Amino acid sequence: MDRHIPFETLHNFRDLGGYRTPDGRRRVRPGRLYRADSLGKLTEGTADWERFLALGVGTVIDLRHPWEADGRGRIPAHPSFTYRNLSIEHRPYDQAVQGAEVDPGPYLAERYMEVAQDGVKEFREALELIAAADAPLVFHCASGKDRTGQLAALVLGLLGVEEQVIVEDFSLTELATDALLADWRARNDGRTPAWPGFGRAPAKAMRLYLAALNSRYGGAEQYVAQALGLDARALCAALRDRFLEPVPTAWPEVTFHRATPEDAPALVRLHDTAALWQTARGIDQWTPGGKSEAHFRTRMREGEVWLARAGGALAGAWELWWDDPAAWGPRPPEAGYVHRLMTAPHTSPPGTGRRMLAHAESRIAATGRTWSRLDCLASNPRLRAYYEAAGYKVAGEQRAKPPAPGSPAGGSPYAVTLLEKRLG
Repeated sequence: MDRHIPFETLHNFRDLGGYRTPDGRRRVRPGRLYRADSLGKLTEGTADWERFLALGVGTVIDLRHPWEADGRGRIPAHPSFTYRNLSIEHRPYDQAVQGAEVDPGPYLAERYMEVAQDGVKEFREALELIAAADAPLVFHCASGKDRTGQLAALVLGLLGVEEQVIVEDFSLTELATDALLADWRARNDGRTPAWPGFGRAPAKAMRLYLAALNSRYGGAEQYVAQALGLDARALCAALRDRFLEPVPTAWPEVTFHRATPEDAPALVRLHDTAALWQTARGIDQWTPGGKSEAHFRTRMREGEVWLARAGGALAGAWELWWDDPAAWGPRPPEAGYVHRLMTAPHTSPPGTGRRMLAHAESRIAATGRTWSRLDCLASNPRLRAYYEAAGYKVAGEQRAKPPAPGSPAGGSPYAVTLLEKRLG
């Protein structure tokens, strides 16, 4: 499942459902809690408006300044939901005019701490509304990144979601950055923001903010008790009762489909989502934006690319190459090479990765080849252990594998561990 729900005019509308608690037994209920960019962009009588109403939202919380809502529009009124404007930011600042020397991580984290200190009344009201919501609820600001990201982090923290997941959720705005920048340019006569960090959501910003919140208050629950004056235990119990559910014991069947060129945009999005998952956990493996649509179309021509679907949603994908001289050197046609085995974080059925690997091995065996081969970063022992548990054995190390064609400028050779598995 792509967390971003597709709209024509909204670019950062997403479902907070599916994130699990650390014990793995409960998850945030899908379809109950949404975060978004400005809903003032919705217009009655459009497909976007009907799509929004179909979600059954009962409460809309607008975190923008009143002058923002007045100047750029509020969501149209409708009897199906109530609207509240709770401006949590009391010290406005202009990100677009910052200089290139401003590091987005510390800069944004400092602004977020200002909001946490200033917006206590509004945060308190927002949390009370969320805890009492009987129907789905959405909160939004202008881009759905900063103020929305802070409230999302607070709610997820109170629900017991791990910090690295909160960081990941924040960073998913990166998937909408290009569209948000295009909107800004359209409002500003085609100009480009002076600040390269505009519209970006680096994991570092949320990580630093959470560290500051922990240092000052001791965490989300203590912030609620000390700064907001709420009964944190009662609030957590109410939120968890409304928004957590047991992790399903039955999942949709996983099916496999050969990718076509029309699937390239979805593959890029899946790759970038997986890369952001890794970044939030300090795993140096993939880079958001590191693979283009052209890359995946090339792999379809020169090998195979496969999709895994579950219940109609994209659950994962992988590439199958028929040679890999950059990692393995010149070899006879005895193996297939598995690359970019990726699953949709938090939403793919358990075991999807292993099922995809087994399907790749069956494709290789069908050609009469007897080895399945792959590689992973030498600095990623967790991934190496995953493949070893699937029957792969270390065959060596390539200490200077060159970047793949089409990699971002500045790519340099890197060390990989080579693994292989005899088939049949």
